[in-house]
Formats: sequence, C-alpha cells, structure tokens
Amino acid sequence: MTAAPEGPAPAPRRAPHIVAHRGASKAAKENTIEAFTLARTLGAVMVELDVRRTADNALAVHHDPVIDAVAIVSMTRAELPEWVPLLDEALDACHGMEVNIEIKNDESEPDFDPERTLVGAVVTLLRQRGDGHRMLISSFDRDTIRAVRSLDPSLRTGYLFSVPEVPIERFLEGIANEGHVAIHPHRFASSVEMVDAAHRVGLHVNTWTVDAPDEMLRLAANGVDAVITNLPDVAVTTFASL
Repeated sequence: MTAAPEGPAPAPRRAPHIVAHRGASKAAKENTIEAFTLARTLGAVMVELDVRRTADNALAVHHDPVIDAVAIVSMTRAELPEWVPLLDEALDACHGMEVNIEIKNDESEPDFDPERTLVGAVVTLLRQRGDGHRMLISSFDRDTIRAVRSLDPSLRTGYLFSVPEVPIERFLEGIANEGHVAIHPHRFASSVEMVDAAHRVGLHVNTWTVDAPDEMLRLAANGVDAVITNLPDVAVTTFASL
C-alpha cells in the first residue's frame, strides 16, 4: 500500500462525481433513510448502500453482517430494528439520484451465500420497480456481479477491490470483457496508471472512501470518475472551483 505523495496535488482533469458512502454517513446514521435524503441535500449525485438477506429473504440495508451481535441472516424482517430500511424503501428515499447497491457476500461472514440467491432477489426487485437504469450493482465477490449480468445484462455492474491483481492490464481487461462497466478500487490503489489503464478498456473508476480534501484533489488529478465519500458536502466545496 502506497501513501499519498506529499506536496500540492497536480491540477485535476475534471471534477469527479460525488457518491455518498452509506448516505451522508458523518451527518446521520449510516444506511438509513435520513442519511440517504440528507445526501441529496448536501449535493451527492449518487448514494452507495449495502444489502443483505434476512431469514425470511427480505432485503435489509446494512453494512455489517450482525446487529447487536445477532446475525441479520438469522433475523426476520419483523425483527430488524426500525432504523434498518429495506432496499425498496431505501431506493425510494434516493429518488433523483443514482444508487450504487453493494451486494454483501463474503465467505468469512455468516450470511455467505454460495448460490448467490440474494442476486436474484435484488434483480427481481429492480425489474418490478422499473428503475434499474439508475442503479450500479457492485460487490467484492466477483461471482456475485457475474450472476447479476447473467440474470439481467442491462444492469450496470462494478467490481470492488482493495488491491488489483497483476498484471493490471490483464486484470482490467478481464473485468471489461465480462461486461462490467466500473471498478471500485481503494483510494490508495487509484493511481494515474490504474485510472488510465481502466479508461483504455472502457471502465469507470469510482474510488473509496475519500474524506480529506487534499486526497479528493489528488484523486481528481489522477482522473477518477467518482469519489465515494462520507462527507458529500466537503466534496462539493472541494470540487467547486474545478
């Protein structure tokens, strides 16, 4: 992992889009209706949120796999705390913005689903709603976004990762060849070389999670397409002159 270079950032190519990480999550409780509606007020053009399945296959919006030491996958919809929205409710709260739906599916967590049944539930909901065009579906589990594309190739998908595989060019070509439209690398992996290589194969670069203004400007100079931030209002101010 490489630290950000010292000194002033070079001039940015253009202002990246501002994506509110779990909503405006420094001003309100993350992944809540309040955080999503506040994100719009603070200037975000997209909201990033997380989805998990409950015991009765409801789509709960929550980052961690447990709530008060109880696994969400063992709870029913009725047992969720009142502040945990369902995906349908969250998407309604994000009207007027695009939404990055991160499907949680990690082998180390209690709700890991090797059959990717959560994918089918998310795709079905978006078909029923008819607004899949404003969604971007992402996951750290590559088979999950592959399953999304298999069920509905019209949905946009992006691959989340911390450190890219090498060689980078082959790694990015593989993602693009699967039909995904974006990569979501950690901010420390979002170098000029990474961004340029992604753009050469038609991938957007949405980097996470960026809260410091100097780092926002550094990443803008590197050419990223979007910054995912807990502080959308700070990003608006930082990028105002670009």
